[in-house]
Amino acid sequence: MRARTLSLVLFTIASTAMAQPTASTPYTLYVSSESGDVVSRIEVGPNGWHKVREVSVKLIANELSGPHNVAVSPDGRFWYVSIAHGTPYGAVWKYTTGSDSLVGRVKVGMFPTTIGLSPDGDWAYVPNSDFHGDRGHENTLSVIYTPDLASLTEIRACDMPHGSKWNHAGTRVYVACMMSDELLTIDPGAFSVSARVALGSGTPMSNAEHMKMETREDSMMMAAAKPKPKVGAASSTMTGQNPDCLTTYVAVAPNDSLIYLACNHSNELQVRDAHTLALVRRLPTGAGAYNVEASPDGRLVVVTNKKDKSVSVFDTRTWTETKRIPTSKRIPHGIAFSPDGRYAFVTCESVGTDPGAIDAIDLSTLTVVASMPLALQPTGVAVWRGASAAP
Repeated sequence: MRARTLSLVLFTIASTAMAQPTASTPYTLYVSSESGDVVSRIEVGPNGWHKVREVSVKLIANELSGPHNVAVSPDGRFWYVSIAHGTPYGAVWKYTTGSDSLVGRVKVGMFPTTIGLSPDGDWAYVPNSDFHGDRGHENTLSVIYTPDLASLTEIRACDMPHGSKWNHAGTRVYVACMMSDELLTIDPGAFSVSARVALGSGTPMSNAEHMKMETREDSMMMAAAKPKPKVGAASSTMTGQNPDCLTTYVAVAPNDSLIYLACNHSNELQVRDAHTLALVRRLPTGAGAYNVEASPDGRLVVVTNKKDKSVSVFDTRTWTETKRIPTSKRIPHGIAFSPDGRYAFVTCESVGTDPGAIDAIDLSTLTVVASMPLALQPTGVAVWRGASAAP
């Protein structure tokens, strides 16, 4: 009996070791924990994965800094984290990879969310979502020149911009606007909105056309002696008044031909033409579609379902939901792919005192093969192709 028990224990240990994500060439995951005020560094190598360190981003004692999103520069030299809570504004902090040493900080707007890095890494477009402000007004997009952390300008965008993503050619920036239920394209050369499309029942228009429409509406409102509504304002998030989509994140296909939008309210994935912004298809997801990313080879699109404790995986060859994968925790959030394309890593926020986690999904079997507990409320996740075992 004792020998049988020992064999069972050894089998369990071996199975656990085999289940861990592995990589012949090591790489690093950076994960921001919004309520833990840390960025966790996790390394994946031939023997599995392990947490190397936690980098504290707490700025003021007894107050949350709220690290929301992380991004790694394309050349692998630096990583960035958006600090959502501020005094009162938010900020973006810049670190060196390897040593995880703080390089500097730059102030942005109210509650910055995602960090959209240009393909050369020189520019960051950061939406200022202002989650706790009044709705029905235009929030901005901070434009940062990353080599010297200079905040060059703020682009008037929409009501609660959230997701920000460059195309791979470096010619467009796409911005997902939650409360105004819009998709914007930014001309990075002009620092201005070049087009916008309503995600419920609208058509693309140039920014000039949009402003002309607003001016016309202003004149009509003044003639009728009615208060002017704010640009791009959604009515509210009350039942029966929600935007059709309420988009949270945007992703770009590897060949820049398509863009993908997660619709948190309508529980769907929108696929749009990257050039015209025209709707190509709408695909049902689980409840509360939140984050979306395309795999490096473009074959899969992964969506986290924040209200469904699951991840939807779509095959872009057939446009079918290949599988809906349960996650280890109730609130899946961010997505990142391993450099070798073997795994998708999904952050899962915590509830109450329960620790959060990051799940490793094997993309060949579409199953969660490992889960690592992390500090409270893990949100953003990014991948660095390098690794260093220094504690």
